[in-house]
This record gives sequence, structure tokens and C-alpha cells, in this order.
Amino acid sequence: MSPNILATSPIGSRASILGLGVAVPEHVWPQDSFPDYYFGITNSNHMVDLKAKFKNICEKTMIEKRHVYMSDDLLRHNDPCITAYRSQSLNLRQDLADATVPLLGAKAARRAIGDWGRQASGITHLVFCSTVSGCIPGADFEVVRLLGLPLSTRRFMLYQVGCHGGGMALRLAKDLAENNPGARVLVVCSEVITMALRGPSETHIGNLVGQAIFGDAASAAVVGAAPSDGERPLFEMVSASQDILPGTEEGVVVKLSEEGIVYTLHNEMPLHISNSVERLVRAALEQAGVTVRDWNEEVFWVVHPGERKILDMVETGEPAGAQEGEAGGA
Repeated sequence: MSPNILATSPIGSRASILGLGVAVPEHVWPQDSFPDYYFGITNSNHMVDLKAKFKNICEKTMIEKRHVYMSDDLLRHNDPCITAYRSQSLNLRQDLADATVPLLGAKAARRAIGDWGRQASGITHLVFCSTVSGCIPGADFEVVRLLGLPLSTRRFMLYQVGCHGGGMALRLAKDLAENNPGARVLVVCSEVITMALRGPSETHIGNLVGQAIFGDAASAAVVGAAPSDGERPLFEMVSASQDILPGTEEGVVVKLSEEGIVYTLHNEMPLHISNSVERLVRAALEQAGVTVRDWNEEVFWVVHPGERKILDMVETGEPAGAQEGEAGGA
């Protein structure tokens, strides 16, 4: 596992976030009714004990709803190509991901550019991050076309990065903004669960946890150094770093196969994160010249949740009493 740490401070001469945008699809899965829907759409209602366990997992997530591109009609029309466990459906899944990832990313990007308050023609660099889309031309090319960005936009495409992709993309954007005078970097992260949605398995509990927490969404930011008149900096990006935690090589493993993206989530990942996050945040702040004496009074910081168990363990330093086999990644 390679956590990314990003520290922010009052506005100065370093790279700043100048605009933000998010986007979600229109279809919604209410979490309280999702177990019934999920086991129904996957023809798995006969797995009574596993369905009860899944309901418990869904309740513990504290999630109210999730947005998805895939409509009920699409899922039923393609059943069991997508909804069966271990169906050989990579072609269909990849076609859906390649079509929807840039559309969702472009929607978030338009909102970020609107929040920035300038024209899209002012964008000089594009960093696009996605775990699920893997075509050429890529989603970065499609976003240039959809937004009408300059053809000279310098593009960077990040594939198969996983949950820390947002941090990696912002770290790259900070370097680009600070080392290219006048640069305005559009960062876009877009993910859909098309490649990972599948039916339940009694032996692959990590898959079940993923079905309970993942959804479709995109976020975007405009990053630039030395804000000009009329620009409204939101946060200054003081420092950015990345570390590998020893012993986490098998913590979150994701493989692309004929059945799409298959992930294995180790149940000790929340413990690794909670044991390491204070050290990493402290190091990032010290690099920025900030020494923390009281974490509750002097600083505000957030951690990518992964799932509720990670948040609980970061807060208390102790396991949250999740179901055996429950796991999460960050």
C-alpha cells in the first residue's frame, strides 16, 4: 500500500486549488434496500446466510445511497454477463467503462472549470486518473474532445492506480503547476463499478465487501501556482509525499481478468492504516514547517475512508468489531 499525503495551508506562492467539481450518475442504489436488490438481480436469494451477512455489512457502512451508471434495465438485459460471479464478460465490461468514464469525468471537469471562473481554453495540462478504463485513445483524449480543450493540452493518463489515485494525481498536478509558469492543470478522477460488479461468493468475502461500498463518481480540480487577478484560490498545496508501508504488499490486490477487475481486500488493512496515518501526516506537516502539539486543537485533517472500519480505527486505534472477513483498502 502506498499512501499519498497532501498538506494544505493559507494561500501563498505554491500551487493552489483554484476550482472544484464533482459528478455522479442519475441511477441510485439506496443502501437499506440494496441487499434485497443485489441478491435478487444476481439470482442469489437461495444463499440465505450469506445474504444476512451482506445486510449486516451494508448496515455497518453507514452509507445511505450510491450512484451508478448501470440502470436496472441494463443489468437485467445483460444478465448473467455482468451479475454472475466469475462470468467471462471482460469485453462487455470494458466497453461500458470506456464509454462512461470520460463522460462522467467531463461532467465533473465542467463544474471545476466553472468554479474556477475561467474559460476551458486556459487549461494547459490534464491529469486523468481511472482504475477501470484501459483503452487507447484514452479517457484523457476523450475529455479534451468533450470539453473543447486546446489540442496542445499536455496530457497524463494514470491507469490502475486504485484508491490513492486522487492523491497521486494532485501530487503530479502540484509539480506541473510549480515547474511550468502560468500552467493551469485540470485534474480529473473518474471511476465506475462496471468492471467490478458481480454476484456473491461464499468464499470471496472481500468481493462482498466491495459490492457494499463502491459506486460511480467523478471529481475534478483546477490547480495552478501564482493565482492571477480574478482567480479564487481555495487551498494552497504545501507539500505532497508518498510512502510504502512495509508488510502491505498483499493488503489490497487487484487483478484484471476475463471476469473484469477482481479485488482481494485483507482484513488487516484498517489496522495498518490506523497504525501509520499519524506518522505520515506528522511528517507531511513538518515538511511544511508545521509542528503539531495538539491534534484536536491545532490542525484539521482528513483520511480517505475506504470504509467505515478504517475511520473507526483511525479515531480509536482499536478494531471496530466488524464481521469476520470484512476488509477495506485505502
